[in-house]
Amino acid sequence: MLKISTVSYQEKSMDNYNNNGYDNGYNNNDNRNNNHNNNNNNSCNKQHIINMGKNTSTIIFLIILLITASLLSIMLGSVRLNVTDILQCFIGRDKSSVTYILIMNIRIPRTFGAIIAGMGLSVAGVILQSVMNNALASPNTIGVNSGAGFFVMLSLLLFPNSVYAGSFAAFMGALLTTLCIYALAYFADSSRTTIVLAGITVSSFLNAGINTIKLLNADISINLTSFLMGSLSGLTIKKILLPCIGVIIAVIITMFFARPLNILSLGDDYARSLGLNVNLTRFILLVLSSIMAGFIVSFAGLLSFIGLIVPHICRNLFGSDARLLLPTSVLLGASFVLICDITARLLAAPFELPAGIIMAFVGGPFFMYLLLKKKGGRRVNA
Repeated sequence: MLKISTVSYQEKSMDNYNNNGYDNGYNNNDNRNNNHNNNNNNSCNKQHIINMGKNTSTIIFLIILLITASLLSIMLGSVRLNVTDILQCFIGRDKSSVTYILIMNIRIPRTFGAIIAGMGLSVAGVILQSVMNNALASPNTIGVNSGAGFFVMLSLLLFPNSVYAGSFAAFMGALLTTLCIYALAYFADSSRTTIVLAGITVSSFLNAGINTIKLLNADISINLTSFLMGSLSGLTIKKILLPCIGVIIAVIITMFFARPLNILSLGDDYARSLGLNVNLTRFILLVLSSIMAGFIVSFAGLLSFIGLIVPHICRNLFGSDARLLLPTSVLLGASFVLICDITARLLAAPFELPAGIIMAFVGGPFFMYLLLKKKGGRRVNA
């Protein structure tokens, strides 16, 4: 009996030891997993804070860059001005003076037009790249600018005395061209190369139409070279008032479509599963991009590569979240056009180059870089 009791006691002791050891080991694993999860959460939080700090610093830099470029745009040109001249202009200087007329009638409209052109074309580029799911899409590369330009020439031919006919015609031309390219991408091969080649084809056809209209009617009051290259010279408040209002309204509305843009980037099926009306959203966004591109063409001509360069730079700096990508593209796009316009004024002083020439010099190599860009050691398939 004693032996049986002893064995039973030992077995119970061993069972208790094993159970306690198992429980302790299980608890230790839980503790280690919890500590690991906490460490991961802390690391993510720290990284998020670091990224927020970097983004904030970069946005502040872009704001300072835009303010500086705006001041330089007013000050620099064939006649150099200083900050004192600008301040005296706004605090009641003689309105008949040459400096006042130069600042208020020439420099400020030109600066404001450059800002509007930069922000509008950059946002239009973000929209087209997201809607068409093509990193090479922009108002210039897919022929939207050329469509707007062709309709501007038609309006000058048919309604030569109308002030606002060109703006509305540019919008219609941009919209029709955008819808044509989108239809081609939808029904045919929608690869990068196909869309870009279609844009080049459409641009060549429409540019031929622009030249034909100009040759048939030499009385059209437009400098064809400056228009085809894109220029901000000779802008007036009257000329840019309606287009600028239209572009600003379109940009503001686009900001409210940041979330739908993010959802569209996930694919049509996933977007529909989240309750997004894909076709309606795409159409609205294409109309907004056409408003911006068309109105800008009506006063600045065929400015190129802004809608391609700026969105890519902002994506590299801030990521693909449209809630951050759209406002930063506005800031960088406006600064980019101002800097190109200032460079065009100073490079061949006292003569002026069209700002579009500088943009083409910058955008051409950048476009080639995107075409040949490698990802993961392999060339990106078109």
